[in-house]
Amino acid sequence: MKNEISDLEKKYWNAMSNKDYETIRSLTKFPCIVAGRRGVASIDEPGFRKMFEQGGNRNMKVKSVSDEQVQTGEDHGMIGYLIELDYDGQVMKCACTSTWIKENGSWVCAMHTESDLENK
Repeated sequence: MKNEISDLEKKYWNAMSNKDYETIRSLTKFPCIVAGRRGVASIDEPGFRKMFEQGGNRNMKVKSVSDEQVQTGEDHGMIGYLIELDYDGQVMKCACTSTWIKENGSWVCAMHTESDLENK
């Protein structure tokens, strides 16, 4: 099951890179909790779509995912990892976590956090 959670997280990021909102929507539990540099929010589906569309002009590519830590239970999975992203030529490194839950037989992401890493 640990590989399944890791694969779901990568599928989510690939959908973000490809601007594939339908895949992202199908992998997200609404409302979802998101925490990052702008604070913490509980976001419903219309709000999430608006946020997604606001970033539509930017190109994002995942450069690497490393240091994955995964814990699972029968109906939940938690993952933490480091990610390196390229946003229109600007490289960004973050520590991320996601909480996945099994709902109606499908895995959905209920919470995601991102913390920018210091440049060394």
